[in-house]
Amino acid sequence: MLQASDFISACTSLGYTFFTGVPCSFLKPLINYIIQSPDVDYIAASSEGEAVGIAAGSYLASRKSVVMCQNSGLGNMVNPLTSLNFPFRIPLLLIITLRGEPHLNDEPQHELMGQITGDLLETLHIQWDFFPDVPEKIGMVLGRAGNEMAKTGLPFALIMKKGSVGKTDLLYDFTKSNQSLAEPAGEFKSKPENRMSRIESIKIIRETFCDDDAIIATAGKTGRELFTLGDTKNQLYVVGSMGCAAGIGFGIQYVKPKQHVIVLDGDGAALMKMGTIATIGYYKPEQFIHIILDNEAYESTGEQYSVSSSVDFCHVASACGYRRCYRADTKDDLINAVNSARAGKGPSLIRVKVSISSNSDLGRPTLKPYQVKERFMKFLTRGDKSV
Repeated sequence: MLQASDFISACTSLGYTFFTGVPCSFLKPLINYIIQSPDVDYIAASSEGEAVGIAAGSYLASRKSVVMCQNSGLGNMVNPLTSLNFPFRIPLLLIITLRGEPHLNDEPQHELMGQITGDLLETLHIQWDFFPDVPEKIGMVLGRAGNEMAKTGLPFALIMKKGSVGKTDLLYDFTKSNQSLAEPAGEFKSKPENRMSRIESIKIIRETFCDDDAIIATAGKTGRELFTLGDTKNQLYVVGSMGCAAGIGFGIQYVKPKQHVIVLDGDGAALMKMGTIATIGYYKPEQFIHIILDNEAYESTGEQYSVSSSVDFCHVASACGYRRCYRADTKDDLINAVNSARAGKGPSLIRVKVSISSNSDLGRPTLKPYQVKERFMKFLTRGDKSV
């Protein structure tokens, strides 16, 4: 058995200073220590897939990142691990607990995952090793993980067995000050048939923001339309991992709090990982603007309806802690909302009602995802925007 301080000290010496994830009882001593450590940042994610998105954003902002969860949560991570980390070549250190280990008396829901954890990681092209159980193994295991990630550009997992880390008490004060809810501004004025198209609204948004703003576009036609309007170094097209764009943007803004970050989300994507809105509202990144382009449909897959027509994203965001919330469905209201959001402290949410309409010959990014990533990372590291 090792102590949490042994492992975290070794991690920080290698540059791993950003941790996120969802707790597990096996991880309790490690997470308790991390929460109270002044040397690392810890983000409590609402889901394991969200944690991968947040950590990916941290990595894009040049922080080596660690995602922690139990193996049951590995299922929630499959989509971003395969459609974000793999095509973009984003290496993350994963700490996955081995619930349901054969011969371990554990809850029945962990039985199957306990049998297949290693095989599942290998199927995802993620190499792994067992989490060290004595201090003498830490350097060797972390060294192997670092070497493999440098070689492949992919995550590496440490599978943690029960009792690997000694007890750590949690003394952290979780008291949060109460904040009055932000009253959403604006109203929807246009009939559905008269609304702007999504690409028209994206054009307005691009022209309203400046070249120093980082723009992250969700999967599907949103990213393709952003690319069609003009490919620039400050744009990241999230070609997969639906629902993770907001988490990626949050991870970037958390690490680089002076960097303005704009996320172009869709109604379906926002619904898929609505917990990310709660995470963002809790941590309150001040230069974060979350724009939901809502056409009440999954347009990229054939215009099937989403359930967004019965959801008030502005009140959801306000209830979760966003400081500013806006509604817009006209050019003037959208420009005013963007300018107001950029001038004040965030996080801010702008819900833009748009029509279902896109060009049949819509192009796709011509750069490979990892090339877009490398260019975007260079953009984020220009000058000193990290403090």
